[in-house]
Formats: sequence, structure tokens, C-alpha cells
Amino acid sequence: MTIKPKNSILFSKSYSPKSSNNIENVLLKLKQIHGKHSIAVGLSGGVDSSLTAALLVKAGWEVEGLTLWLMSGKGSCCSDGLVDAAGICEQLKIPHHIVDAREKFQAEIVDKLVKGYKEGITPLPCSKCNRFVKFSPMIEWSEENLGVTRIATGHYARIRHANKGIESASPSNISAKRHQLLRGIDQNKDQSYFLYDLSQEILGKVVFPLGELKKSETREEADRFKLRTAKKPESQDLCLVDHHGSMKAFLDNYLPPRKGEIALRNGDVLGEHDGIEHFTIGQRKGLGIAWKEPLHVVELQSATNRVIVAPRSNASKNNCIVGSINWVSIEPIIQATQIEVQLRYRSNPVIATLTPLDPLEKDIQNNRPYRCHLNFQSKQFSITPGQAAVFYKGDILLGGGIIEANET
Repeated sequence: MTIKPKNSILFSKSYSPKSSNNIENVLLKLKQIHGKHSIAVGLSGGVDSSLTAALLVKAGWEVEGLTLWLMSGKGSCCSDGLVDAAGICEQLKIPHHIVDAREKFQAEIVDKLVKGYKEGITPLPCSKCNRFVKFSPMIEWSEENLGVTRIATGHYARIRHANKGIESASPSNISAKRHQLLRGIDQNKDQSYFLYDLSQEILGKVVFPLGELKKSETREEADRFKLRTAKKPESQDLCLVDHHGSMKAFLDNYLPPRKGEIALRNGDVLGEHDGIEHFTIGQRKGLGIAWKEPLHVVELQSATNRVIVAPRSNASKNNCIVGSINWVSIEPIIQATQIEVQLRYRSNPVIATLTPLDPLEKDIQNNRPYRCHLNFQSKQFSITPGQAAVFYKGDILLGGGIIEANET
């Protein structure tokens, strides 16, 4: 569905010119990007994507608003978001397109998420959603229906495009021949972790205007633009949690209760549960058991439907295996290399040695042949199968993959 603007009058009359130097630098960089200045902006209905569209309009780009309809009903990316996205497009006097992506979202994200939880892993849906539901489909739709080859989103990350000069860095295979993904300037808001799975083709067509800003600047600038979303609260949860009220409620929609045991590693049974999908590695609260010292979930056994718990001292690991690796800013590493690894979105990077492994047959079939062994400089707590291990060198995101198995 497409809604065209009533007129093409720029909204500058309602815009206060008291922008910061950072904003002016962003506008200047947007004006200096080579090629045709037409773009589709992924609008979720939040302040970040709203300001992204506003900045591109202010920089003189021909902007089209594009919202993916992912779910029906309440949720940050559903009905409320659609209304606010439409309102922003009306305010900025740009066309608004709504693309029904519910079927793809169900198949690529919901069904696979449920399958993962049932098998005792804790999937990370956001990175997969970004690549397979959002970025790639938005690019394809924009090219086919609008003749637009670039998209922009409100993510806090940066891209250093191919053939640009870069400072020398190690590992030496960081190359100007590849599009490089970098952390956002705002370290507290940086979202590069969720973007590690984007392909080189996608990165070559994406613009991240907010990567150079701090979240506080986004709010301030949105207020200067008088955007209707300037003071809209930020969603703190996964969209599926927003939609269903809690992850438990979401999973209960798909998986029936399955009684099982909560036990120590030695086999002593401490209690019962109604489904391993309601637990995650490292969890301490909400176990429903009593013990002489705090216990954490250290293993989820899908075959036996058991939740294994242990004291925190026994919940840390030296290493893990990572598969389905997507190499981003560098060519695939072919020998043991020391890197920085981020194991969760809010965790700090840690030092590890990455050693390449031979691919499994399933990896080859899925066109994801890269696997590695990570050996950490110090033991890490709560290494969780299904989550992403993302590799960095300073601000440069080298690549990342999915944690497949814990080792000793």
C-alpha cells in the first residue's frame, strides 16, 4: 500500500536551525555521498528512523518512506508503528509505502525461533531478521517498485564503503576492497552487534545517518524538527515480547507444557519445570528451586527435557564453537588469530584466540561454510548456544556467527 504526500513543500518552516556541529557534519556527509540521491527509509514509527528520514530530506535527498508490516496487533513494529510511520511521512511530505511481510516474518523468524527454543537453545532473532526480513527484502522491493537502489535505517552503526582509504590495522586482511561495518559513535547505543550478518551486497546499498550521533542528540534534533515521535518512549524488548506481553506468553502460544526435571550435574533432582524453552543459560532467578547457594542454568537438554543447574563457579567456560560465520570487514581468517569477541549485545568485548575449523556438511549445504573455535583469555560466564559471537578489532566489526556448542 502506498500513500502519496499531499504536496512537496519542505518542512523547513517548522525546523529550528540550532543544530549541533555533529548534525551539520552528518548533513554534509549525506550531501557528499556519490551517486543519485534517492533512497527508501525503513520507518518503524520510532524516533530513530523518523530522524533518519528527516535528515535525508533536509540534505536534499529524494526520500520514500517504507514500513514492513511484520505482525498484526499491538507491538513496536505493528499497528502503533504503522500509524506513527505514516504520520512522519505526512509531516515530512514524502510518500509512504507499507509492505506486507508477515508471511516471511513468520517463516524466517517466528517458526525458527520456536524451533530453537524447543531444542534447548536461545536464538538471537534480530540479526537474522535484519538480513532476511528487513534489509534484503527492502532493497529488493525498492529496486523493483521504486527504482531506488539505496535504503537507510535508524541503526546506530557506521559503514566505511569499499575503495575508501583506511588506516593500517591488524589483522592485515582488513581491506579497502570490502565494505566495513563499524560501531556507532555512541558506545551505549551501538547496534553493530545485530548487523553482523549483513552481506557485502547489502552493506554497499545502506546508509546509517545516526551512526555519527549520540542518542541524546537524536532526541534533541527530533525535537528541533518537531517530529511527532520526538518524545516517543523507546521499546526495551524484542518486538515479539512487545506483541505478546512476555517471551513466556509468546512461546506458550506455540509450545504445549512439557513437564521435566531441574537437576544438578550429578543427577540429583531439585524440582520440576513445564518446558525447557522458558529457561536460558546463566539464568538464576525464577528457577523455582531452593539450594544452599545460588544456582544458575548451565545446560538445557532437549533429548531428556532436563534443565541442568550449578553454582556460578561451575557456569563459566574457557571456549566454544561458533558456526554460520559471516565475514564482514575482512576476508575469512585462515589461521589462529587473536581478536575481540562480544558474546551478548550488552556485554563488553573480551580477548579470544580464533582458530578456523573445517565446515560440517550442513554448513556447506547452507552456504555458510565458516566455523571456528574460540579460546578465551579468561573464563566467560553464560556462553549461550543460539546467541551471536561477534568479532571486532577496535571499532571495526570483522564478522560473527552463532554459538553452536559449549566446551569445557
